[in-house]
Amino acid sequence: MKKEVVTLKKLSQILDLSTSTVSRALNDHPDISAATKEKVKNLAKKMHYVPNIFAKGFRQHKTNIIGVIVPNITHYFTTTMVRGILEEAAIKGYRVIISESNNDIAKQTEMLNTMLQFGVDGMLVSLTKMTREIDDVLETLNKLPLILFDKVSSKIPCTQVTINDEQAAFDAVEHLINIGKKRIAIIKEQDFSYTSQKRFAGYLRALKENNIEVDEKLIMSVDDITLENGKQMTSHLLSIKHPPDAIFAITDSAAVGVIQTLKKFNIKIPETIAVVGFSNSRLSTVIEPNLTTIDQPGETIGKNAVKHLIEEIETKSVTISNKMIEIKGALIIRDSTFKA
Repeated sequence: MKKEVVTLKKLSQILDLSTSTVSRALNDHPDISAATKEKVKNLAKKMHYVPNIFAKGFRQHKTNIIGVIVPNITHYFTTTMVRGILEEAAIKGYRVIISESNNDIAKQTEMLNTMLQFGVDGMLVSLTKMTREIDDVLETLNKLPLILFDKVSSKIPCTQVTINDEQAAFDAVEHLINIGKKRIAIIKEQDFSYTSQKRFAGYLRALKENNIEVDEKLIMSVDDITLENGKQMTSHLLSIKHPPDAIFAITDSAAVGVIQTLKKFNIKIPETIAVVGFSNSRLSTVIEPNLTTIDQPGETIGKNAVKHLIEEIETKSVTISNKMIEIKGALIIRDSTFKA
């Protein structure tokens, strides 16, 4: 038997009151008497009435709901950002709907449309790594406040919150130079990845400022910066005539693949080849030797993204903001680059 949904209309019929009176009573409107409020609230409690926040939002043109789209909800760094988003949104009185695109562009577009249908007040979006066409994002941005975080794009004119990728990568590579390394390889993503471009720029700047010539044979580009690709690229680097004395991988997962391959070939870490990753994930302290890496303050990124989004929602400005907010990352030095 189908369960009956208790609505405002049902409550008003039982109480012989108008739906507007019942609604105002439930919302403690000053025009409604204390006796009527009590009567309405008692019946609502008895019948387990749950307000339809979407219907209410459509009537008031505000739902106090934020939509969040991420590429992969299970990724450790993503979970830290989501934690920050949820905590800050709760403090500000907003609910959050979270969805993942699975790094699929069609799914990302579907989620943008779904969030609009839900009537969210604004969106936080971390783009798929394959996002090249941005028309769907631009169309959404014209309809409501939208902020990009973590996986962002310089082509989209909106507020963007991310780690200071270029400077963080510069710090990582300069650390390798400071411990005496000169042939520093990089394992990065293909050039369509904004994050990878920034980290590669930091790598190149560190070499340039320390008068180290760029060797194209030490630049490894892959479609997906995974542990397995970290292993494959390391095997290739070990096979070249002049192998590297350090490897900078732009994710911890790839860096763990690097370490596993070096250990397989009994190569001393960091004496022969030092390794640096990026993100300070749980993997970085599980692998032996522990991984030197860049700590990404995920919760801080999430909280900042929410603060700026709510500010844009509540100011109701018609001017689209175009700010780049970079959260500082910190180099965490461990045994993969330096042994006391």
